[in-house]
Amino acid sequence: MQPFDLMSYPYASSRAVVMGTRGAVATAQPLAAAAGAEMLLAGGNAVDAAIAMAIDLTVVEPTSNGLGSDAFALVWDGALHGLNASGKSPQALSLEMWEGLEHLPLRGWLATTVPGAVSAWQALWRRWGKLPFERLFEPAIRHADNGFPVSPGVARKWRQQAKNYLSLTSEVHQPFRELFFPGDRAPCSGEIWRCPKQAATLRELAATEGESFYRGRLAEQIIAFAELTEGVLCLDDLKTHQAEWVKPISTTYRGLTISELPPNGQGIAALIALNIFEGCDLATEQRESVATYHHQIEAMKLAFADTYRYVADPAWMDITVAELLDKAYATRRRKLISNLAIRLAEPGLPKGGTVYLAAADDELMVSFIQSNFMGFGSGIAIPSTGISLQNRGAGFDIDPNHPNTIAPSKRPFSTIIPSFLSRDGQALGPFGLMKDSMQPQGHMQIVSNLVDHGLNPQAALDAPRWRFDFGNRVLLEQTVPRQVALGLADLGHDIHITAEPDTFGKGQIILRLNNGALVAASEPRADGIAIAL
Repeated sequence: MQPFDLMSYPYASSRAVVMGTRGAVATAQPLAAAAGAEMLLAGGNAVDAAIAMAIDLTVVEPTSNGLGSDAFALVWDGALHGLNASGKSPQALSLEMWEGLEHLPLRGWLATTVPGAVSAWQALWRRWGKLPFERLFEPAIRHADNGFPVSPGVARKWRQQAKNYLSLTSEVHQPFRELFFPGDRAPCSGEIWRCPKQAATLRELAATEGESFYRGRLAEQIIAFAELTEGVLCLDDLKTHQAEWVKPISTTYRGLTISELPPNGQGIAALIALNIFEGCDLATEQRESVATYHHQIEAMKLAFADTYRYVADPAWMDITVAELLDKAYATRRRKLISNLAIRLAEPGLPKGGTVYLAAADDELMVSFIQSNFMGFGSGIAIPSTGISLQNRGAGFDIDPNHPNTIAPSKRPFSTIIPSFLSRDGQALGPFGLMKDSMQPQGHMQIVSNLVDHGLNPQAALDAPRWRFDFGNRVLLEQTVPRQVALGLADLGHDIHITAEPDTFGKGQIILRLNNGALVAASEPRADGIAIAL
């Protein structure tokens, strides 16, 4: 990685990096970032800070995550550890339930798998937590009880999602509408939002170290509502859920090691794309050039073709991670890139709404992501609890021959992916970016910004982004130079310029310098901040 200039900000930005030595936190909602800093100031470590932020985000950014979300984490304590806290499908689920349907349902019980976020908080705290578990809930309980002003970005997302959720009129969705859209409207920016039902649930989780969610009173409330509204989730689904410690996967890119979680997540897409792009001869090209954009987009197309074909619950995959990350395979795939856009990328091997946060101190570094999947998720809220459930089941494939096909007790393909940078066995730090399929694309662009162009963490987040959408469609931010957009169109890309910032994700970065100082940066496209102590 090139040395970066902490004084250089070549792209329009409203902020600079923040630096400290004791600890740092970063996430896309300022109150949640402050909750993390509060834990550090109380004598907690980076894991305490990360959990407190994750808990608070369920209150202050409910448009992207909730108590019924899934979560993934990477933690560095001298070695890198991975945690997969995504839930499996209900034991009673079967492909026959979708018979006659052309598409997976996006809302309701069939779109819901076992929520794993609470189990992530448990597992992380039990292994590394320093403060009492109850202390980590205090900021979230305070915000849920006393209220907080809804931040502009969250208010905008709330308003955008209103039309989707207010159209849900069945009995199963009524508690959800009453909880998040009282009076059939979304709150405005600056409006004080309170959720005393969620505060009571947070107290229950704090007092039981999360056990109530899977094996106690809250679990019984979840299943009682499922039984009342023809849900397929049962008490045994919750009781048998466990967050799983997994070995991270990684690749090297020009001497830097980039680590992701293994499937069922899509982090491998970023690694495949970096492997392909690494061999492109672009040493003389500027970042804002047609050639740089074109080769990155084409590498991502090829990576997604493999990811969407092969990635599933690892027990069901017919291709190994090692095969997909083989550098020789990347070389073969790279040969498919020409001076014209690939119209439809095909897989190459033979058959065989989200929140992100980062935290660091002088011993631990955490990369953590938590998600409902699509906005508020399934549109199911458990009465009197403030628990809203994700719709991760919509990540399955309806094709019975696909490794990601619907099946009982199976994790679906998941979009949420924390990431981590290291070099020569030494930690540099966590980074991540939220927003469905933009996540691996954002990871690739951030890594290239840091490594190839020597941008500091804030500038790496500020830089204009592209997004491969589907087929040959490519979305560009308005800040992409006009000559680049025209040049890409000339190469056959179906170019669309969009002003919607949420399209391109929201990222956070914390990196450690050689002198031990922490450098933190937060996404300019969102409300959030980075705080360093």
